[in-house]
Amino acid sequence: MAVLDQLTSQQAIDLENKYGAHNYHPLPVVLAKGEGVYVWDVEGKKYYDFLSAYSAVNQGHCHPKIVGAMTQQAQTLTLTSRAFYNDILGKFEKFACEFFGFDKLLPMNTGAEAVETALKICRKWAYEVKGIDENEAEIIVCENNFHGRTTTIISFSNDSVARKNFGPYTKGFIKIEYDNLEALEITLKNNPNVAGFLVEPIQGEAGVYVPSDDYLIKAKALCEKYNVLFIADEVQTGIARTGRLLASCGNCSCEHKNCSTAPEVKPDILILGKAISGGVYPVSAVLANNGIMNVIKPGNHGSTFGGNPVAAAVAMAALEVVRDENLAENAQVLGELFRGEMSKYIETSNIVNLVRGKGLLNAIVIDDDEDSDKAWNICLALRDNGLLAKPTHGNIIRFAPPLVMNEEQMLDCVDIITKTLKSFEE
Repeated sequence: MAVLDQLTSQQAIDLENKYGAHNYHPLPVVLAKGEGVYVWDVEGKKYYDFLSAYSAVNQGHCHPKIVGAMTQQAQTLTLTSRAFYNDILGKFEKFACEFFGFDKLLPMNTGAEAVETALKICRKWAYEVKGIDENEAEIIVCENNFHGRTTTIISFSNDSVARKNFGPYTKGFIKIEYDNLEALEITLKNNPNVAGFLVEPIQGEAGVYVPSDDYLIKAKALCEKYNVLFIADEVQTGIARTGRLLASCGNCSCEHKNCSTAPEVKPDILILGKAISGGVYPVSAVLANNGIMNVIKPGNHGSTFGGNPVAAAVAMAALEVVRDENLAENAQVLGELFRGEMSKYIETSNIVNLVRGKGLLNAIVIDDDEDSDKAWNICLALRDNGLLAKPTHGNIIRFAPPLVMNEEQMLDCVDIITKTLKSFEE
């Protein structure tokens, strides 16, 4: 078989199963093309994408402006490493810092790398600024979190599949219940060595759990009271996904019209990834102000590819698309439409318990236990009906289409989803 020969879906699946590590369980569909809100499989069947590569493709598949920026830069200069300056990284750092309202940016490649970077910055700040004894700093995290799958991150995960047989685990983390301010304050009060609180503004992988309206603002206030860094992991929720530029930040410099009514929660450390590149290229970033970021000195941290010229050009274009096409506003409007239409269906459904989410990060809860295969079978039927989504935690189906979707497309998708669910009604 020649490398460029056209494969059937089954041939492509067989190749991955034979030669690839089995670290994923994909929905059985083989995609070969994407444009906007649509993807096509190798046989040419067209689907709505309702996963957006776990919110990496917020700007839609193969956005011409982002692809154009990548192509142009790739023909000029791709990689220098950070051994030298390049003429594009500084432009990106300035653009992103002004875009999100921070003093400095540390560029990386993947979300997990960015989380690890934030943890290192937080610990170094704890020793050099807060005055905690070296190697004694602790970081509070939330139960049922998802921040990646590196060794350190799985050390504070509840996911037994991600953890089992990968120990010994990294120490220095305290787990508390998500959306529990009392637990946070008790932990802060009783642990003077706490350096930071790492939290997802919405727990996406756990099933799109949205906290109480005042949770983030009060959690940030508690962190300030106890001189602890508030670290927001917005790898999935950031870049307009939830109807705001950032799910956590109401006072950033994005001039989004919804920010005036949002709680003023500006993270001390902001973690971004996924849609910061529009799904075109691996880019992630950690942002903080000088009083925190200046603890990082030459040799403390780095990445050969982090901040490479292609990544910088792509990220600037991706953020411009979010701003110029008003994607946060669109996510807000279409998210309300989606939840409203799904709520109407749920009123008479015996298979779906509820719909929850913000913006275009939503989920439905199937009336079954986590060990059931009903949600998986529903996703297979959705695929057959032209819409791609996947379960998370067994009985929860996450719905997160590209933010470039329009109202007509959304209503078409709601029709596909409700008709598919009705076919499973008893």
